[in-house]
Amino acid sequence: MSDKSGKSEKPTARKLRDARREGQIAKSPEVGGWGGLLAASFVLPHLFSATKTAVQDLLGQVPATVSDPDPQKALALLATGLRTMAFALAPFLLTLLVSGVAATASQGGIRLSAKRMRPKLERFNLLESVKRMFGPHSTWELAKALSKSVVAGYLVWQAGRKLTTSLLGHGSMQLTSALADTAGSALLMLRIVAMVALIFGLADYFVAWRRIRKQLMMTRREVIDEHRTSEGDPHVKAAMRSRAQALARNRMMQDVKTADVVIVNPTHVAVALRYDPTRGAPRVIAKGKGVVAGRIRELATENRIPMVEDVPLARALHAACDLGQEIPEDFYTAVARVLAFVMSLRAKGSAAGSHRVTTVRRPA
Repeated sequence: MSDKSGKSEKPTARKLRDARREGQIAKSPEVGGWGGLLAASFVLPHLFSATKTAVQDLLGQVPATVSDPDPQKALALLATGLRTMAFALAPFLLTLLVSGVAATASQGGIRLSAKRMRPKLERFNLLESVKRMFGPHSTWELAKALSKSVVAGYLVWQAGRKLTTSLLGHGSMQLTSALADTAGSALLMLRIVAMVALIFGLADYFVAWRRIRKQLMMTRREVIDEHRTSEGDPHVKAAMRSRAQALARNRMMQDVKTADVVIVNPTHVAVALRYDPTRGAPRVIAKGKGVVAGRIRELATENRIPMVEDVPLARALHAACDLGQEIPEDFYTAVARVLAFVMSLRAKGSAAGSHRVTTVRRPA
């Protein structure tokens, strides 16, 4: 669905949302009109029956009212008749209302667009009006009207011919039976015509949908610009992300000063732990590889934080734990041995510096 203007990209969700807000949506009024008529045709028998009953009851009470011309009784009879007719018409009118709302909702939703109601000077442009008269849209409308008229006319002719043959072939048929057959045939003909017209309406909606989608097609540049507007420039987002990472890294480095021990690789990985018995298991307050690990070791040296070399344990903690997270239960034994070793060094007054303990093992 690309064109010569370079609009080769499908409309984005934002483009479609803006178009719906402005009332630029595919819609065929015939879907609602003929769909409502088709639905109402199934309610018409009930309407005729209810109306017939109401009229019979009303006429049955007229003689009594005429024999006793009391204004109050006449008004009561009129109110009863109007109320009965209203109840009889209610299902028919409700069917039309529901079908109309459903047809509108299925074609893009129920939306009021003030922009579509504003007067536009280009609509009064004679040249543009002539172009619209002989454009593709007008050609489709003409073809649709002719096709619909031919098909509907043929169906009506067929139904009328069958009805005429039926009536002429039953000359002795009672009037009520003839009227019932005529009403049934007319109702069937109405449903067939409505169904055919509804099919044309659905085709009209599909054509309108394709036309709107073609109008909303976007160029590659428009898609990129919209993405930058809604999501932000990728370069700016990358810079913001780098700044956020730098701030988080600075906070992490500040926390190294409060660590109880730093477990090292010894040169490639460093994990700083802090243990507060009131808060549960030891927590990872800093970790890193390469340059970050080197900075953690420098801060540990400056602040006299003991560093314990255990390659397997350092790698395992770095891979398994996030910042601020308690160490998993699998590491309790290994980390407890490290902390016990550090406490023993502090008891001797020589905890600062780098240490290597052969008794420290990673968890099995």
